Amino acid sequence: MKKIKDLPTHERPREKLLEKGAESLSDQELLAIILGKGSKKNDVLSLAKLLIKTIDEKGIKVQAQDILDIDGIGEAKATSIAAAFEFVRRRIKPEGLKIKFPVDVLPLIQHYGDRKQEHFLCISINGANEVMSIRVVTIGLINKSQVHPREVFADVLV
Repeated sequence: MKKIKDLPTHERPREKLLEKGAESLSDQELLAIILGKGSKKNDVLSLAKLLIKTIDEKGIKVQAQDILDIDGIGEAKATSIAAAFEFVRRRIKPEGLKIKFPVDVLPLIQHYGDRKQEHFLCISINGANEVMSIRVVTIGLINKSQVHPREVFADVLV
């Protein structure tokens, strides 16, 4: 198990954030900072990686119970993460953000750029081109990403 203490100082998530800013960190590193420490089975970066998988599946609607299902995350960590997501939902929502040009989408999805697998995303907009939701529809395989229209339109038809 790899510990944060074993990493060179410039590669540690907290130190990297202080030196280069939060935007320079990967999603995994940001979550590692929020988690604070790992568990007996997983180091904090491995735990963050498992959490990213759950968040990709559930999207912004991830709940504490979804997080509790991850081995190594207890009530304290799950509630902290769920609270952070609720804070984001209330304060920094994509709702109301308008997409006028294709380039307007980039800031909404650029954090998927550091993923090793292809992600098929669905950005739902209303008639006024305001973002209603952003979610991962499917994660790619070795040589393709299978997508069924049912999964693409499921959220917007509800």
